[in-house]
Amino acid sequence: MAQTTLEQKKSRTRKDYAFHLEYRTRWSDNDMYAHLNNSIYAFLIDSIVNAHLIAHCGLDPFSARSSSSPSSSSAASPSPSPSQIGLVVSSYCDYFASVSFPDVLDLGLRVVKLGSSSVTYEVGIFLREEEMVKAVGGFTHVFVEKEGMKPAAGGKGMDGRIRAGLEKLIVKGGGESKL
Repeated sequence: MAQTTLEQKKSRTRKDYAFHLEYRTRWSDNDMYAHLNNSIYAFLIDSIVNAHLIAHCGLDPFSARSSSSPSSSSAASPSPSPSQIGLVVSSYCDYFASVSFPDVLDLGLRVVKLGSSSVTYEVGIFLREEEMVKAVGGFTHVFVEKEGMKPAAGGKGMDGRIRAGLEKLIVKGGGESKL
């Protein structure tokens, strides 16, 4: 019998994700039931996505509201940040096992769908040195121009630097990403 989407998510391992980020939980991350608060999962998912966009897609969060940024005048900056930002249009999280402070987590990121101006991310949340996924969540970004918050003119889709960085995380055949 074929696995359901939820069963597939529950069977994820670290190798199913191309980009990883460590997170050390904090006492304040726990809720009154002594496990990670649901809002922290959303924070973790957002954090790994943005860490990848900054490190591998050329995004500069300091230039998100203006055309100038602290790093744009630097000689080390090869090109200006893309003129686009991603707006979250949907999000989810499926929970399989609890985590809590003082756990150290390994977050894994992959792209499950890449459109002309949108991307759907999936994030696996693991305890350090454990293979069983504790939660799988994600969201969909639609990339728009910073100025006016409208889609790119002429139907050109997302900026090439963003696309190139995201293509490295695309899932091939439902398994591993190509990074």
